[in-house]
Amino acid sequence: MTETVSRVLIRIPLLIGVILLSLAIVLTLAGDDLGLFSYLLMILGGLSLGFAFVNTTLHMRSTVNGAALHIAVAVVLAATMIVVIEYGGEFMADLAPPLRATALVLQIAVIPAAGWIWLGLLSRISDLFRRRDAKKRPAPAPPEWERDASGDGSVFRFRGIEMRLRTLSWWIAGVTVVVGLGGTALVIALDEVVVHLGARLAILLVGVVLALPAYLVIMNVLRRRTLECTVAFGNDEIRLRIGDHHHRIAYRDLERLTWRSHSEYARIEVVTPGADLSVFSGLAKPERGRTADLPSLPRRVYRRLELEGFVVEHTRRGVVHFKHGKTAL
Repeated sequence: MTETVSRVLIRIPLLIGVILLSLAIVLTLAGDDLGLFSYLLMILGGLSLGFAFVNTTLHMRSTVNGAALHIAVAVVLAATMIVVIEYGGEFMADLAPPLRATALVLQIAVIPAAGWIWLGLLSRISDLFRRRDAKKRPAPAPPEWERDASGDGSVFRFRGIEMRLRTLSWWIAGVTVVVGLGGTALVIALDEVVVHLGARLAILLVGVVLALPAYLVIMNVLRRRTLECTVAFGNDEIRLRIGDHHHRIAYRDLERLTWRSHSEYARIEVVTPGADLSVFSGLAKPERGRTADLPSLPRRVYRRLELEGFVVEHTRRGVVHFKHGKTAL
């Protein structure tokens, strides 16, 4: 493990956790009850310590020893939490004030720490299954152009979802508003629980209960609209098939072409005076053994469109825009 990794991922979080919990102990001794700020210090301090521990096990020289230590501490923490919940009250009542304050802070801080450690352990297990499955099946094939047997130029076959970018933006905005309102209502309804858990854990709770299911639902709804598609660039036209609908767009009629090869926003957009077509491949479920990306455009497409008077614009996100010189001005 390099010095930089050790310092950034282990030592600094460990130091921050110790400082936050020490400050929480001081505030607990100084006051008669626990305030929201004290709870926040305990939650963040516990998360910092859990973060430092998980990174320690992940960066140990021996993967087996790291996994064994991770499992052992996760089990011990879970057992400790059960014992403390059942018998901790009577034990803490007999402690001196300084020790009682320290025990109380550690009792609350161990909850987010244990949660992070168990999440890390689940990540280890899921990664193990992913590696096992990856060995059994070949890696997804990258997208490739094919020679178009039915015409001139090159063709690419893919699965896509017909949707405009602004429509997707409205979907995302709508889901965000619904989740935000639902999260606000949930936080208000669970006011006492939020105060005891702290803001960080409350946000995690809202994310698990509302945001994650909402994301899964919207992805499932979108993927049900997946269609078989092809796009071909001939000498004089673009041939785009979306499901059962075939479109032939002559380059002279084209106003704008947008092409993005990677990410969930991988798509092709074709705009003409009478049509506005947009197909997302990144949101669709690809064929088995294939990625959801679009291939990079062939150089001949660049040359052909430039001859037609199109201006090429590349963005940092990997989007390529072709705009006709007249409309680009």
